[in-house]
Amino acid sequence: MSESDAKPSPNEESPKSPSHEFAAYCESEFERRINSGVGFDEPQYRKAMQLVLDKLARLEDEGRS
Repeated sequence: MSESDAKPSPNEESPKSPSHEFAAYCESEFERRINSGVGFDEPQYRKAMQLVLDKLARLEDEGRS
């Protein structure tokens, strides 16, 4: 059995959706910005993040991503 034929172990996570990956990125970026000491518009950041997440979710539902 070759390495490419091996099935993932039960402990390995399945690939996450693009929207899930983007949300995780946004949260880490949000934390980075909060801790940077430089001000930023938090409500605007959250609004932009939600717009992108909504679009990604629609694309995922359509099977495009």
